[in-house]
Amino acid sequence: MTEHIKTDAVIIGAGPVGLFAVFELGLLDIKANLIDILDRAGGQCAELYPEKPIYDIPGFPEVSGQGLVDNLMKQIEPFHPQFHFSEMVTSVENTGTAEAPSFIVKTDNDKVFECKVVLIAAGGGSFQPKKPPIAGIEAYEGKSVYYAVRKMEAFRGKKVMIVGGGDSALDWTLNLHPIAERITLVHRRDEFRAAPHSVNAMRELVASGKMDLMIGQVMEVKGENGELAHAVVRGNDKSSVDVPCTAMLPFFGLTMKLGPISEWGLQLHENLVPVDTEKFETSTPGIFAIGDINTYPGKLKLILSGFHEVALAAQKAHRYVYPDKKLTFQYTTSSSSLQKKLGVN
Repeated sequence: MTEHIKTDAVIIGAGPVGLFAVFELGLLDIKANLIDILDRAGGQCAELYPEKPIYDIPGFPEVSGQGLVDNLMKQIEPFHPQFHFSEMVTSVENTGTAEAPSFIVKTDNDKVFECKVVLIAAGGGSFQPKKPPIAGIEAYEGKSVYYAVRKMEAFRGKKVMIVGGGDSALDWTLNLHPIAERITLVHRRDEFRAAPHSVNAMRELVASGKMDLMIGQVMEVKGENGELAHAVVRGNDKSSVDVPCTAMLPFFGLTMKLGPISEWGLQLHENLVPVDTEKFETSTPGIFAIGDINTYPGKLKLILSGFHEVALAAQKAHRYVYPDKKLTFQYTTSSSSLQKKLGVN
């Protein structure tokens, strides 16, 4: 059943720049819904380098990718944003005018958003999973091979093979262990990129015989009608073994693609969205592009640059959301009304 949602702004992308957009819009009483293809907030910071130190965020001599995301999530709590994870925006339809824009935004999860402004904060585009080089795996995708976990219950009582050695692989190994019949983790080497506490917890389960760890690579999948029965794993000693599995989760990382953005009628330049530097608006009034997805003379692909872009985009967004309301610029350090919104009064 299609779900209809009415909001002031739709933010496409819940990375650091998209999260900070909630803050800047919230200060101007603009309510936001965020849509992200990943299963959590944070974009690349959370998915690709959660423990990697970042040194160029003002006020933080050093902060980890996940630490930055956690702080941003705390900062936007007063504005109660609505998140829609594991969803891809499939279309953006302009139903208004240049002076009074309005949009219909649809996702692949049968959601329809009505909004006044759209902020594209999709980094370099939408994240797509990297698929393992296994012949014929496409026949199993969506039936017994999955690249994300949308509902844990779908794995209850199954023999689950998880392939990979990063945070996603280890997190789902631990989260699915209590409900799966058996978990087998396959990684090409006995070293993991995941958080140390996750690796230690996994090794404890292996040591106690509660799950299996195999060092090697999946070479072949077997089954009928899209339903897995076995996977052939080749070890580093070149020997191969058939491993029973009825569900597989390969976590080989992510790649960025422009995806459906290219079909939204926006002017593009080398797979990026050109914007002005006054309000970071695209060729379509009411649609803004912030962060790494946009391009303009002198553009620097830095998180702090994206924060600056958000602040200016929000000012113009206010004119569209509240066309009859005069906007008076205020500082959070001196405005009691802004401080009240932030819950510091």
